[in-house]
Amino acid sequence: MGSIGPWQVLLVVVVALLVFGGRGRISSIMGDMARGIRSFRSGLKEEDDPKSVSSDEEMVNVTPKKDEAKSSS
Repeated sequence: MGSIGPWQVLLVVVVALLVFGGRGRISSIMGDMARGIRSFRSGLKEEDDPKSVSSDEEMVNVTPKKDEAKSSS
């Protein structure tokens, strides 16, 4: 249990490259995540345009009328 194997060393190296690697990979990943969360929040805060919501007076009845001849037979 006290010895460190090659897999543990490889894992430490990979984690170190991700954290301290070139081009700021972790910072770019976190930046992308932050932009996604910000976009999600702004989508939740958006309200429907009040002009697009019509009142009952402006609604048009599109239900077809019953045919009197068919209903009497």
